[in-house]
Amino acid sequence: MKFAIAFAAILAVALAAPPHEERDAHITKYENDNLGVDGYRFVYDTSNRIQRQEEAQLKNFGDDVSALVVRGSYSYTGDDGQVYTVNYIADENGFQPEAAHIPRV
Repeated sequence: MKFAIAFAAILAVALAAPPHEERDAHITKYENDNLGVDGYRFVYDTSNRIQRQEEAQLKNFGDDVSALVVRGSYSYTGDDGQVYTVNYIADENGFQPEAAHIPRV
């Protein structure tokens, strides 16, 4: 009985492991610009076709209130072979993602 439980646990872990391509992914492109207190900007690509870019700029909302406004996007290839892209902004209205595969309310 203990053997069956141990075998089932090992099988579950093996099936949950990411495919070989995902485990061995590496960064193929990386750029990073730190703009100090005024913001930042970065871009990266990986060997498993994940891409991400993001830019933040300091915005003054008045009354000595300032915050970073962040804009960016990321894309990845789903299990169905389709490339999914999400564009987003994070500002005084919160995190706002937009993508064809995300339902709109």
